[in-house]
Amino acid sequence: MLSRSAEGLYWMGRYLERVGSLSRLLRIQTESLVDRPVREIHFGWRRIYGGLHRQPPGGPLRPHRSDRYTLADSYTLADDLTFEASNPDSIRNCLAAGRENARQMRHCISAEMWTEINRCYLRTKDMDIRDIWITSPESFYADTAAEVDTLAGVAAATMYRDERWLFLRLGRFVERTQLSGSLLSAQIDAAGFFEEGAETDWTGLLRVYHAFEAYNRSHGAAVDPGRVLDLLVTDPRLPGSLGRSIAVIGRELAGIGGGPRAASAALVGQSVERLGVLVGSEWPGGEGGRGRRELLGAVLSESRLLHTSITGAYFDYPLEGAPLEGAVR
Repeated sequence: MLSRSAEGLYWMGRYLERVGSLSRLLRIQTESLVDRPVREIHFGWRRIYGGLHRQPPGGPLRPHRSDRYTLADSYTLADDLTFEASNPDSIRNCLAAGRENARQMRHCISAEMWTEINRCYLRTKDMDIRDIWITSPESFYADTAAEVDTLAGVAAATMYRDERWLFLRLGRFVERTQLSGSLLSAQIDAAGFFEEGAETDWTGLLRVYHAFEAYNRSHGAAVDPGRVLDLLVTDPRLPGSLGRSIAVIGRELAGIGGGPRAASAALVGQSVERLGVLVGSEWPGGEGGRGRRELLGAVLSESRLLHTSITGAYFDYPLEGAPLEGAVR
């Protein structure tokens, strides 16, 4: 298939995965604004902004003792992550970029997929933070996450299982791997910011990954941070675990094949292999080895190298003739 088509589908998958992940985080964060301690609210914002590697508007986050200031800050921070035009990772901007890639790739996706992504985009394009804040912001984020899940289901039900499907899935799970490595690292950093930990810090993380019930079945009601991280990194039965995402990447790449650049394709394979080692045989470090935080940093670095290798192997290579319209990145 054309490299520009492959790239457009890859980035479409990445943007939609980004929207779904941020929507789940913001849903849990806005739910915590009702009758929750200021410390818990502050922890959630530190986790989100740390995971995005983004500086909050107004500078570094500082906890307030006043509920009034905490709610005012939350309004500003939610706006920055949801509707801010200058934030390339805001929900609205990512939806717009995902829709634009879908528009360019309409010949590669089903009509039902186009209808779903267009509906989600049109619902949000004229909104601002005031529209969702005066009613129920958590409902807006829940609806947006549900629409992304619906789109994934429509894609699974309607797309032909050729390279188009594989590149869409590849983008989705590369994004999921990067987001997980970053978010779990930010979780550890945010927990280290406070002198005393709180169980809600980790139950909230489990809810982001739809893993709370799975954790309870495996480990009981007591929440242990190390066990939470182990579950979210290594459990192959958990849909959002790092280990499962890396395994899916390997399967999709095997289906796609080597691509036109053998050397770049070899680098792709090496990155996937190293990621598998990091979350498999090297996790969780142990005595004399690297700790969980260091391993997650290595996962994030390697996943970024994987993206670069995929780009070199399948998208950015010399072509004869005039350049064609490319994917929205």
